[in-house]
Amino acid sequence: MSATTPDPALPPGLTALTPSEEAVMRGIGRMLQLLPRQLNADLEREQRMSASEYNVLRHLSESAEGHMRMSELAQACDMSLSGMTRLAAKLESLGYLTRVKCEDDLRGWNAVLTERGLARLREAWPTHLASVRRHIFDHLGDIDLDKLAVALNEIAGDAPR
Repeated sequence: MSATTPDPALPPGLTALTPSEEAVMRGIGRMLQLLPRQLNADLEREQRMSASEYNVLRHLSESAEGHMRMSELAQACDMSLSGMTRLAAKLESLGYLTRVKCEDDLRGWNAVLTERGLARLREAWPTHLASVRRHIFDHLGDIDLDKLAVALNEIAGDAPR
């Protein structure tokens, strides 16, 4: 059933979406499906690097002292800990990061960005930047980006975790 279809069984106070609201809802749904694939495809094609690999290196580069606890990195990248462990092993084999025991909790591990990993991130960044501009910002025109950012973050804050 369409969200715009009038339904006499709607609870009091709940109204069907307007055609414009429905168009936004469907556009966001399509974007959520396609945008990650588009960004990943550009990185894969031009850099032979997945978006997940890029995100791990980016998060590490933005962290204090260039390291993060593996569980925090997994959460930041929206991955399971086991998935992050596999990806970190791959990035470690390429020399982009190392894994070391946490000093304050010997049960945990930190991922540490290496110089080679930072260099690889810097090499891939122009490709990612061009992709983000092409697939996102080139379509936004004169939209108030500050208001859009607030709205998107509020929507994300309502998302189940």
